[in-house]
Amino acid sequence: MKWHPSTLGKLMTAPKTKSEQLSETAKSEIRKIAKEQFFGFSSSITTKPMLKGKDWEEESIALVNQVRGTFYVKNKERFENEFLTGEPDIILDHSIIDIKTPWSLETWPATPGEGINKDYEWQLMGYCWLLNKSHAELIYCMIDTDDTLLNDWDNRFIHKVSHIDPAKRITVLRYEFAGEHHIDQMKEKLTAANEYYSQYINQLNNK
Repeated sequence: MKWHPSTLGKLMTAPKTKSEQLSETAKSEIRKIAKEQFFGFSSSITTKPMLKGKDWEEESIALVNQVRGTFYVKNKERFENEFLTGEPDIILDHSIIDIKTPWSLETWPATPGEGINKDYEWQLMGYCWLLNKSHAELIYCMIDTDDTLLNDWDNRFIHKVSHIDPAKRITVLRYEFAGEHHIDQMKEKLTAANEYYSQYINQLNNK
């Protein structure tokens, strides 16, 4: 089983006792994914904030390029190793960048402290492992919400933001990849996750 880096945050959570390898949060996530794959369904629900984050990612990258004077492009290639498979947003010589596009000014982390998210942090560490990069950036980009996603009653003031200085509309968090330290942590949890996944699939097959 190869896991997407976005699942690492849940898989890496600490169990209540040292005698356990996986937390209940991790086990629940593994069972959810196993059931989806075994029965061939998806439990994910597509919401308007999710659509903005996915379908307007290029606009967010353009905002970062405008602020930084760079020419970043969206990566389209999938990478994998023994444990992980995924597509980081932007790949640079020594780092990767993951782009997040919040729904509105209300949900946008305006400062780095507001943007701290362990799930995203572990996702970045997974990408660093996949691509052998030394550090990573998480960039929250506040861009206009397209009219096709808004209803008549939505507050345009928190969705239409292009009048705001572009430099004020990105929030950057930086993370260092600790090499073998992070890799060993992930390998330990992912090995345990694979064992639990196999046991659960066997239960589904033999019930």
